[in-house]
Amino acid sequence: MQHKTLTDFLSSARNSLQGGAVAMVFVEDAAEVASTLRHHQQIGFATIVVFMPDALTLPRDLQDTAHRIDFDATADGAVEAAVNSVAAAAPGTWMYYCYNAEYLFFPFCETRTVGEMLAFHTEERRDAMLTYVVDLYADDLGAHPDAVSLDRAHLDRSGYYALARKDPSENWAPKERQLDFFGGLRWRFEEHVPYHRRKIDRIALFRAKPGLELRSDHTFSDEEYNTFACPWHHNITAAICSFRTAKALKSNAGSRHRIETFKWHNSAPFEWHSRQLLDLGLMEPGQWF
Repeated sequence: MQHKTLTDFLSSARNSLQGGAVAMVFVEDAAEVASTLRHHQQIGFATIVVFMPDALTLPRDLQDTAHRIDFDATADGAVEAAVNSVAAAAPGTWMYYCYNAEYLFFPFCETRTVGEMLAFHTEERRDAMLTYVVDLYADDLGAHPDAVSLDRAHLDRSGYYALARKDPSENWAPKERQLDFFGGLRWRFEEHVPYHRRKIDRIALFRAKPGLELRSDHTFSDEEYNTFACPWHHNITAAICSFRTAKALKSNAGSRHRIETFKWHNSAPFEWHSRQLLDLGLMEPGQWF
């Protein structure tokens, strides 16, 4: 289902946002667009909305099952504006956003749907969920110069850490239940990554409500949405396994020729299974068993 603009989609297909969890996928290039959309369909999102350049095409099955909007996701502030517009059109709906070549994993996702997880999360009186963006990369950049390979994907099994998130309006005191998380390729190759883009935390799952706004640092205007847990116990967290940083490091002129491999002694093949991410501490089930 194709729409020329976001305004066209919201006027003609607004009802499609009411049937369950909505995934918004922002396409920056041609890498793994189809696999990204199919992955999120398979884990249970009721509606897939894909924002992509008009020069790219979708396979026929996805043309029939996803809402495609002509869009430049690389324009400054475009993603935040689109997420906020869609969220404003469907208050109360659980939503998710990611980019192409990114794949959401959550505890037990092989046997449970995203709808079941969000139903439990809602029962715990939570309106947002912290996700960690876990970098994926091909082990052989000679064979895969764009660093993208589903069959040869690797991740870092260590090197992740968190720092207190400071509040400038409160004399830089730590914010309650908020942390900045770091690790992966943005940490190992930090000399090629601007400081404000080194965090790997993203509030990618959230329940829309009037007045809510996504900010450029992947946090929301409601500070409770940015917390990693409620005051009483730990909550579910999820992981977005992403080739996005690896792609950027191998496409940017300042870094592409300085990186011969992303592998190091703490690399491990990605198993495409939630158990590996749970064992590595890259997400947790909270009280959901």
